[in-house]
Amino acid sequence: MDTKGIKLVTIGGGSSYTPEFVEGIIKRYDELPVRELWLVDIEAGKEKLDIVGNLARRMVKKANLPMDVHLTLDREAALQNADFVTTQIRVGLLESRIKDERIPIKHGMIGQETNGAGGLFKALRTIPVLMDIAEDMQRLCPNAWLINFTNPAGMVTEAIIKHSNHKKVVGVCNVPINMKITIANLLNVPVEKVQIKFAGLNHMSYGIDVFVDGKSKLTKVIELLANPENQLSMNNIAPIPWEGEFIKALHMIPSPYHRYYYKTGEILTKEQKEFEQGKTRAEVVKELENKLFELYKDPNLNIKPPQLAERGGAYYSNVACDLISSIYNNKGDIQTLNVVNNGAISSLPNDTVVEVNCTVTNNGPIPLAVGRLPFSINGLIQQIKSFELTAIEAAITGSYEKALLALCINPLITDDEKAKVILDELLEAHKAYLPQFNFSS
Repeated sequence: MDTKGIKLVTIGGGSSYTPEFVEGIIKRYDELPVRELWLVDIEAGKEKLDIVGNLARRMVKKANLPMDVHLTLDREAALQNADFVTTQIRVGLLESRIKDERIPIKHGMIGQETNGAGGLFKALRTIPVLMDIAEDMQRLCPNAWLINFTNPAGMVTEAIIKHSNHKKVVGVCNVPINMKITIANLLNVPVEKVQIKFAGLNHMSYGIDVFVDGKSKLTKVIELLANPENQLSMNNIAPIPWEGEFIKALHMIPSPYHRYYYKTGEILTKEQKEFEQGKTRAEVVKELENKLFELYKDPNLNIKPPQLAERGGAYYSNVACDLISSIYNNKGDIQTLNVVNNGAISSLPNDTVVEVNCTVTNNGPIPLAVGRLPFSINGLIQQIKSFELTAIEAAITGSYEKALLALCINPLITDDEKAKVILDELLEAHKAYLPQFNFSS
């Protein structure tokens, strides 16, 4: 990183989230002098890239910053000598997500972007593409950090670290920051005063303690969350209230995603109703994206429109930009990230990726010790890690048997015969994006 400033590359630059990311860069320009922002996409995303890219240019112009915004379909040109690379891709676009949700629901199983069968197939489509990106980085910008926001973020990050030559990889997620903001609001304190001790996996991490000015407030937060009016949720997850007795017994803060595991029946019933109405979350998101891109086209728009907050990824730019700034400036602050365990959670293998608090330095994040997981959550986390590891093997090898095994391990798939039916349908539906699988037999 030289005096010319930072070269930052965003792969999946045509995403509807990009304006929030650009806003985050603009806000931090004094500490994060990005001189070149490269927005990269593929041919199928060119129209969206042009729309979002022109909005990004208007935002930079309004801010009066010396930042060049480049739009390209040439990934190699973009990656050459990059300092930081962020990934926010969706292999197969939203049409694939719709299939990931509708096919399992049709067979009486939860269909969701990062959980169950949908999560498996997002991983199978995505991991090979991210592996290619990582290998390109190793060749063209070996010192660059890869900041991965692409879901399923934990699995994708682990696959790259274990199976590619590029090791400077960190997974980011907006769930912890959403939880932190909600809890700060419940406690009526500024968010910067709140520190949550997170432990677990991506979309499967728990807040095992909460501190305000260094003092534990976990019991107070548990009392607040026991009230059904106080809910931790996100726009992409049904805000079904937790039972007060359950929250008190757990005595930890579950992620909004835990509803899929602790409230499977209620979530499935809701999804089946939405399925019958043709309004799965993916279809709602597609409508929302169409509206956002109509807004983005307005040549007079030069800010991030407030409607973007309706997407499930709100605050993502805070997470990604804070991480990049902390690495660049060697801040040594604490952030919740997806990194190699290295003993932080003693209940999980050292070489697996976990979601924990880390101290962020210019050598990357250093995970903070958690110790053993409480036995009340250890079993579920172990089961999901087992699913993740098997899913990664299936994505890398194209093994039908590993894919089937991964599905059967997942707690949201409750019938091995149905698992095979769902697997076969999803393999056929996503054939074009699964070249590692042998479809000739």
